Amino acid sequence: MNRILSFRMRIGLAIVLAMLVLLSGRLFHVQGLDTAGHAQEAVSARLASVEVPGVRGDILDADGQVMATAVEHYDIVADPRIVGDYTVDDEDLGLQRPVTVEETADELAEVLDEDADELLGKLTDDDTHYAVLSRSVTPEVRQEVKDLQAPGIYAEPVPERTYPSGPVAGSILGFVGSDGPLEGIEAAADEHLSGEPGERIYEVGADGVRIPTATYEEVPAVDGQDVRLTIDQDLQWFAQEAVAQKTNEYSAEWGNATVADLDTGEILAMADSQTVDPAEPGETDELFRRPLALTQDFEPGSGGKSVTFAMALEEGVTSPTESYTVPYKYTSDGQTIQNARSHEDYDMTAAGIYARSYNTGTVMIGNQVDEQTRYDYLRQTGYGQPLDIGLGSEAKSILRPPEEWDNRQPMTTQFGQGYTGSVLHTVQMNQMIANGGVKQPLRIIDAYVDPDGTEHPVESQQERIFSESTSEEMLKLMEGVVDYGSGQGAAIDGYRVGGKTSTAEAAGDNGGFDGYTVNFTGVAPLDDPQFVVSVTVHRPSGSFGDWELADAFSEIMSHTLASYDVPPSGSESEAYDGFVGERQDYPW
Repeated sequence: MNRILSFRMRIGLAIVLAMLVLLSGRLFHVQGLDTAGHAQEAVSARLASVEVPGVRGDILDADGQVMATAVEHYDIVADPRIVGDYTVDDEDLGLQRPVTVEETADELAEVLDEDADELLGKLTDDDTHYAVLSRSVTPEVRQEVKDLQAPGIYAEPVPERTYPSGPVAGSILGFVGSDGPLEGIEAAADEHLSGEPGERIYEVGADGVRIPTATYEEVPAVDGQDVRLTIDQDLQWFAQEAVAQKTNEYSAEWGNATVADLDTGEILAMADSQTVDPAEPGETDELFRRPLALTQDFEPGSGGKSVTFAMALEEGVTSPTESYTVPYKYTSDGQTIQNARSHEDYDMTAAGIYARSYNTGTVMIGNQVDEQTRYDYLRQTGYGQPLDIGLGSEAKSILRPPEEWDNRQPMTTQFGQGYTGSVLHTVQMNQMIANGGVKQPLRIIDAYVDPDGTEHPVESQQERIFSESTSEEMLKLMEGVVDYGSGQGAAIDGYRVGGKTSTAEAAGDNGGFDGYTVNFTGVAPLDDPQFVVSVTVHRPSGSFGDWELADAFSEIMSHTLASYDVPPSGSESEAYDGFVGERQDYPW
């Protein structure tokens, strides 16, 4: 029995000795043979990293002028668990001088213009690793803090934007909040503007302070792209002033003036009656922090007649000189409509009906085309579809299909009632009608520009909606509006001008209608169409018929033509007669 126990003890002892040998070997390997690996682990434990943000790109106007840019600012922060008394080289005394944490707080208070007691409280709060001492200081202040050589106090770069032009195009530019971009181009083009962050890796000592001669690596940040807009900054300012004046004149809720290039679809100005300074967005009513041409939808009113007439010409059911006996009231399928003013029956041309904006004559022409076709043309001109110009948010439009129309909509949709659209829908529709029938999608971004100057133009796809002949005839109809129709105030000396007036009932907040939305949209010069200008005011004070926007259109269009050195028209008006026979001066 004793012999068996002795044998087992010898076996157990042998196993223990073997394990000790293995452990000793491993320890020898770690401490002796693998010193490099052990050292690397120690270094890794002492490494710290800081994200290095890329510089946010600029937002430029069409001429390359800066409208939004990044400025270099810093937050001054501290790690209270590292902050404490320290010594600093005093060059005047030629020796090292001790500095207490109280003295550090006093020196920081002077540099940062902060309260010394509050700073001392933050510097000595051992319950946190992170305390913000001061926000958004300049590079000069940051350098003064660095010169103090105080341990545990750092400068963190923070993104900050400045807007050199203030409120010019403010709602288009948008703004950046503490959580990032919030509105406008700042938000819509953020992935282009923001770039890619880099990383700075360095070794710190036991006190948390970087070791100057130790490991240091940096992955460089990639700066963001610049975004060049189609906006003409000078024209934008002029349009803002003009529409603000007109809106104030009529005590309207809001106004907008939008200018676009007919050939390219570039939006040159998109001006609202109130402006937002992107640096102080909270000072402006929320309504005006985003472009009204994008956010506000309303019934097009008589402006929608342009679709009806272009459709009728395209379908061949009428011609500008075809005659109609136009009554004050007209009944179709048991539904009666009327014109804005009472008048006797007139023998008029289709051109005259358009120029005087008569609802009854418009329906007489439009009824020659079936409801589905009329709906299809409204869709082709952009209504019933969102419209994206590059601002992220889409301009909305509501147009129900014919099977959902009520008893009156087969008629009212022909003169711009029973569906809604934005200012941009009005501009896009007129763009395609005046541009030879070719739709060039509206856009507000011209190109993205890399930090090295490489440009990436924004391209769009054209689409033919109407024939060139329909476009030519529509321009003559629009010229009649200015020559003898409802928009005579839009005339510009030396230039052939065409347009369309519109006064639509405004939907009330609680249903029904409450006030009006008034618009004039026109193009010039008609012998070589280049620009479309649309002016809108919402809920002006006064009575129906008191409002005139053609003059504001004329002011903005005149400035546009002069700014782009467009020569005067070289031909006379080609507007058609409005009435059958020699007499053309019948009362309204």
